[in-house]
Amino acid sequence: MTQRIAYMEPVPPDVQEIIRSRLPDGYEIDFRPSDAAPVAFARDADFVMVATTRIDDSLLQAATQLRLVQHQGVGYDNIDLEAARSRGVPVAICPEGTSVGVAEHVILLILSIYRRLLEADASIRRGEWLQWELRPTSLELAGKTVGLVGFGRIGREVAQRLRGFDVDVLYYDPFRADVSVEEAFGVRFVSLDALLAESDIVSLHLPLSAETRGLVDAEFLAGMKQSAILINTARGGLVDQTALIDALRNGVIAAAGLDVFATEPLPPDSPIRALPNAVLTPHIAAGTADALRTKMDACFANIVAISSGREPANRIA
Repeated sequence: MTQRIAYMEPVPPDVQEIIRSRLPDGYEIDFRPSDAAPVAFARDADFVMVATTRIDDSLLQAATQLRLVQHQGVGYDNIDLEAARSRGVPVAICPEGTSVGVAEHVILLILSIYRRLLEADASIRRGEWLQWELRPTSLELAGKTVGLVGFGRIGREVAQRLRGFDVDVLYYDPFRADVSVEEAFGVRFVSLDALLAESDIVSLHLPLSAETRGLVDAEFLAGMKQSAILINTARGGLVDQTALIDALRNGVIAAAGLDVFATEPLPPDSPIRALPNAVLTPHIAAGTADALRTKMDACFANIVAISSGREPANRIA
């Protein structure tokens, strides 16, 4: 009997085609239209695949034959884990396919700020040629200090990619890595205060939780160098956006590169859209065709495992 997978994100046809190309035999997959209510769409699903759609108790109650909630990423703050546990529905995440793309995106954001990429591109399109005008404020990554707040899978991928840029890499994490790991990645553990004070670039790599929500507040930003930049490819809720906007406007820090926001999509009237010292991307750090194929293979493998009576990989509830 064919089993139904409900893909909860409204995605364009070319994305659907990539996902369908990885679908194993014996399953059908439906993609939620943008105007379809999540609860109704998931009602008769055997499996749910999700990225950002909220999975709450009302959905879990309605989906009476649900066998697995499979998140296609690692940030699962949109899933009510307690509700899933109480209803006996396993939940799994998918680290595969995330780390490389996000790590590359961190480097992209840093270099786009340091080399004034957006301004250079826009000026050429206006018919200008700022060959000399951008030099006084353009910077090289070499010789800088990069501070990683969080040193899990993605933080380590970032550190690995920074090795070729001749930088000093610091990190802070509530759970310090083994000395052998620090030596392998060429990083140095410091306190959070020391990291903020010493780093030219601060990049966030923490999960969103009650303890980390709003971590980057006015005090955090004041602890950074005035010349420093903040990079966030983790979760928007880590940052107090009002405090960040004030810091960017008032020169508390120099710039920010942001792929995630407290509210997504970013509201049209968000003041951060108008800031010239912010580089913004729409939550696409892990959004590559390569990553999507890897993710789908891992997610479908978990679905097949459940169907075969086996434990899914990376289960969190």
